Amino acid sequence: MKSLKIVFFGTPEFAKSCLESIDHSDHDVVGVVTVADKASGRGQKMHQSAVKSYAVENNLPLFQPEKLRDPEFLEHMKALEADVFVVVAFRMMPKILFEMPTIGTFNLHASLLPDYRGAAPINYAIINGEEKTGATTFFINEKIDEGNILMQEELAISVTENAGILHDRLMEMGAKLVVKTLDGLAENTIQEKPQLHVEHPKNAFKIFKDDTKINWDQNSENVHNFIRGMSPYPCSFTILKIGEEEKSLKIYQGKFEVSTHENTAGTLEIDKHQFKIFTKDGFYVPEELQLEGKKRMSVKDFLNGFQNFDHISIA
Repeated sequence: MKSLKIVFFGTPEFAKSCLESIDHSDHDVVGVVTVADKASGRGQKMHQSAVKSYAVENNLPLFQPEKLRDPEFLEHMKALEADVFVVVAFRMMPKILFEMPTIGTFNLHASLLPDYRGAAPINYAIINGEEKTGATTFFINEKIDEGNILMQEELAISVTENAGILHDRLMEMGAKLVVKTLDGLAENTIQEKPQLHVEHPKNAFKIFKDDTKINWDQNSENVHNFIRGMSPYPCSFTILKIGEEEKSLKIYQGKFEVSTHENTAGTLEIDKHQFKIFTKDGFYVPEELQLEGKKRMSVKDFLNGFQNFDHISIA
């Protein structure tokens, strides 16, 4: 099989897994592109991406351009004479860059396109109660996540898993799919095909802080799916009123029950033995949570931290 020359573009752990898989394949990684190091945390220490860490540890040529249209960077890319650019969890690429390789530039997306185009496909697949998802490799064009499909694989979603667990399973599957796609391109055995036209595809827009607030006025199962779809990151929250003080309460895990009741959705039933929040058609029982200013803990430890429950409610 022909060995392809690859330039890899990516940033987080999900991308690093793909880079590692390519690096261990028959193909040749001639360059790695990732974001510039950023200062973060209390001490504003410089942190590097997971992709950079792997590239440095394995002596791969590394590029961290501030701008992808920078003439010097583009000249570096051109000089590498790559057959394929592989993009995983990176940023929008200009046409002048993605049209550079002889075969083309493809992206790995963690959904079965055309559904769940956007930044958060793993979260929304669980939030929407999907029974399956998957990964897609496709050639990049000027529209977001709309290029011709190269390969797709499906993955069943367990009713017990959260977004973090599904992320890790898709990361492993996606890394293998990227290499399969490269092998197919090298052997010229892949027939690219346009994405199906869907009038109203399911979207996976970027999640902002306000999007993570729990709406208790829903069915219990929808609340449960929302919480596990946001766990462990960015994590859903509700507002707990303790006396006159309001604090954010993150909920990582729990269980639900459908039952008839006459309580208003969002009403709290709490004592030293239980923590129950009523929904439209039942209730939700948090099992792992984090009160603002505190560490993540079990519901048992959380309840042990209170002496009086009469003044606690959902705001």
